[in-house]
Amino acid sequence: MREYLLTLCITAAVTYLLTGPVRKFAIVAGAMPEIRARDVHREPTPRLGGIAMFFGLCAGLLVADHLTNLHEVFEKSNEPRALLSGAALIWLIGVLDDKFEIDALIKLGGQMIAAGVMVVQGLTILWIPLPGVGTVALTQWQGTLLTVALVVITINAVNFVDGLDGLAAGMVCIAAAAFFMYAYRIWYSYGIEAAAPASLFAAILMGMCLGFLPHNMHPARIFMGDSGSMLIGLVLAAGAISVTGQVDPDVMKLFSGSERNAVHQMVPVYIPLLMPLTIIAIPAADLILAIVRRTWRGQSPFAADRGHLHHRLLEIGHSHSRAVLIMYFFSALIAFGALAYSVNAASMWIVLSVVFLSAIGLVLLLLPRFTPRTPRWAESFVPPRYRRRRAAAVTGDAGEATAVADEDEERVPVTVGVSGVNGATAVGSRTRTR
Repeated sequence: MREYLLTLCITAAVTYLLTGPVRKFAIVAGAMPEIRARDVHREPTPRLGGIAMFFGLCAGLLVADHLTNLHEVFEKSNEPRALLSGAALIWLIGVLDDKFEIDALIKLGGQMIAAGVMVVQGLTILWIPLPGVGTVALTQWQGTLLTVALVVITINAVNFVDGLDGLAAGMVCIAAAAFFMYAYRIWYSYGIEAAAPASLFAAILMGMCLGFLPHNMHPARIFMGDSGSMLIGLVLAAGAISVTGQVDPDVMKLFSGSERNAVHQMVPVYIPLLMPLTIIAIPAADLILAIVRRTWRGQSPFAADRGHLHHRLLEIGHSHSRAVLIMYFFSALIAFGALAYSVNAASMWIVLSVVFLSAIGLVLLLLPRFTPRTPRWAESFVPPRYRRRRAAAVTGDAGEATAVADEDEERVPVTVGVSGVNGATAVGSRTRTR
């Protein structure tokens, strides 16, 4: 665990320290597109944050290769090199898109090529654990098509949800944390070394997101762009593919008593394989709704709009920060709920807890005008908008605001015609404030 934490911290530190220089480079390079109709930010903000995240990924892999225990992952598996090859290709495509706005079909082709590069180097799905059936071995073509599909779906799901400051990085970090805990449990609880690469990928992914988040929280100083969103989507998909298609349930049944019990313990893994609903449930739902919405309107599925889930949260009255926190809440609820279910599927308390927390989340969705206040002892740790103001300060601010509002009011005379009883028209006037 210490080596994982060291890898995570090194990745986060490199990403954090490089993001500032990358921001200056993006400004000089002109990677600051104009405000578009679907954007929620008000000032042009540089992109290319994925450059810092990619070098953080490289630093994490380099450090892990020189650690005693994690070095075995590089000796016994080619998956880290496969990940780095696919990540480099998808990152390069993202950098070009952040600068030159390349066509959506070209990006889709690049995503498929990056997934194919990883498949060629061994990062592919070999079998699928199905409940009640057992392990289903896949042919080479079936494994390749399923792997490419999972990579493309995950990349675009993360890319679609990247619409608010800190949203994509935070949600992927939550998913990576839950996935790391599951993969780490498979490795050390069952002694299955095939889960080691997935644990390493999840730890590095957490470091990439944590290092970038301080620069990307609202108001963001830099965006990750497609170079970052497609990169973290590919790393997340690589972890799911590694632990799903490489870990054999026949090995787990030695610890579970039967193959059926082993397959049921693999539930949080084969669900991400079929549709990444447990680790990126919200982005996947947003992706499906976007495709259906745009196709229904006769538009291309890749045509951008303002109908995403985070846009709808803003429309119903939530602030930018609160919309992001709500998305964090539901992502954590689904990801860690699946993790808890994998540990003890027979516990009814887990189901009841998930239902209770879901009800709390629905209440938060219905209270967009509710402004949370922090206790006075914790005010120094939160942004100013969540602090309690002194009564005198509030009164003074209100008085000043009223005075300014009175000065800015413009009273416009409006002529109103009123018909009298004798047929004559009386002309009056009133004032209207605008």
